[in-house]
Amino acid sequence: MKNFAVLSLLKNAKWGGWALICLYVSLFSGIVVGIQYEHTTPYYSTASIDLIVPFGGYFRSLHFYSSQFFFLFSCIHLVFVYSETEKYTRGEWIKLTTTLPVALLLLFTGYILRGDSTGSSAGIIAENIVLAIPLIGTALNDILFSITESGMRKVYLNHVISFDLLLLIFLWTHLRKHRVFLKDHLFMLSAALCLPILILAPLEPDQLGVSYISGPWFFLGLQEILHYFSPLLAGVIAPLCFLIAIYTIRPKTTGSRFALTFTGIWLFVYTLLSLIAYFRSLLTWA
Repeated sequence: MKNFAVLSLLKNAKWGGWALICLYVSLFSGIVVGIQYEHTTPYYSTASIDLIVPFGGYFRSLHFYSSQFFFLFSCIHLVFVYSETEKYTRGEWIKLTTTLPVALLLLFTGYILRGDSTGSSAGIIAENIVLAIPLIGTALNDILFSITESGMRKVYLNHVISFDLLLLIFLWTHLRKHRVFLKDHLFMLSAALCLPILILAPLEPDQLGVSYISGPWFFLGLQEILHYFSPLLAGVIAPLCFLIAIYTIRPKTTGSRFALTFTGIWLFVYTLLSLIAYFRSLLTWA
């Protein structure tokens, strides 16, 4: 009975509303940080925001944490409302679930723009993965990253314009149906605003003698897979299979049970690989 009560409490939590609150905070704080950021000197610019710009460290941390929580709350919200998505058309479902990879791209490009050891390494890995795609790899890299040739310019433009617009386009119908009011989520808003006071967003300078760099938390599994498989298989085909499964798991549709099983197994394996990568980093630092 106690487990059922906890599950019921979790299901009735306002995950969707909390996600939207975090999204709005992320967009607002992102504007503040983006105005101060200079893509030609990414690490120096990020460090300057923390040290020189008034309340710069607070707003960068606010943007960092609110973006993370938007993605996490969105995923949890999707899990608990899954049974209610039967009424969605296929187009609505695809648009809604596409917000997840777009949100990941926003998180990932935010890590790259820091210009620290984690961000720089993640950018190099991402560029190599995209370039491994047959036929369209070079063109796609020119659109998304092109860090080797253009520095952070395209990453910055995609982070502050392209991916934000895509996210709002895919979410627009959902936002019109489900509006949130700040007065109904004052606790979450207060938590989002107070967390950056207590914990600053990470910034990791290059350190001599460090041979292993741990990427963003959502990138750890992919980083571990790259130890065993080619960039095309690990960085493109594996995530693409997961994305296709997500698009086909609508309730009571053909193949949904298989897709749901595949999604669960994929997430379990990815979580396991992420833990291996995490403990590998701890052992390296020890």
